Amino acid sequence: MTTTTPIKQQTHTIDASNKALGRVASEAAKALMGKMSPSYTPNILSVVKVTINNAGKLSFPEKKLTQKVYTTYTQYPGGLKHTTLAQLNAKNADLALRRAIERMMPRNTFRTPRMKNLTINQ
Repeated sequence: MTTTTPIKQQTHTIDASNKALGRVASEAAKALMGKMSPSYTPNILSVVKVTINNAGKLSFPEKKLTQKVYTTYTQYPGGLKHTTLAQLNAKNADLALRRAIERMMPRNTFRTPRMKNLTINQ
C-alpha cells in the first residue's frame, strides 16, 4: 500500500528592474515549466507560482523599441497587423513580457495552466 504525499506549491520571485526582456522571460519560463526543481518531470504539471516584480522598469535599448515588430494576422483580407515594442509597451508594460514568456514555453496542453500561475506586477 503506497501513500501519496501532497505536492508542495513552490513560489519563485523575479525582480525585473534594469534587466533585459529576454533574460527575465527565459528565467520565468524555466521556472514555470518546473525545471528549477530537482523533481522535474516533463509529462507532469509542476505546481510553481512565478511572480515578476518591477516589470515597468525593464531596460530596452532604444533601437529595439523601434525595430522590434510583432506581426499578427487575422485570416481576413487586409488583416495583417504590425505593432512595435514601443507601442506595446506604451499600451501595457507587461504585455511584451507575457508574450515573450508564453512563446518560450512548449506548445502543448500544459501551456495554459502554466501561464495562469504567472503574476506580473508593475
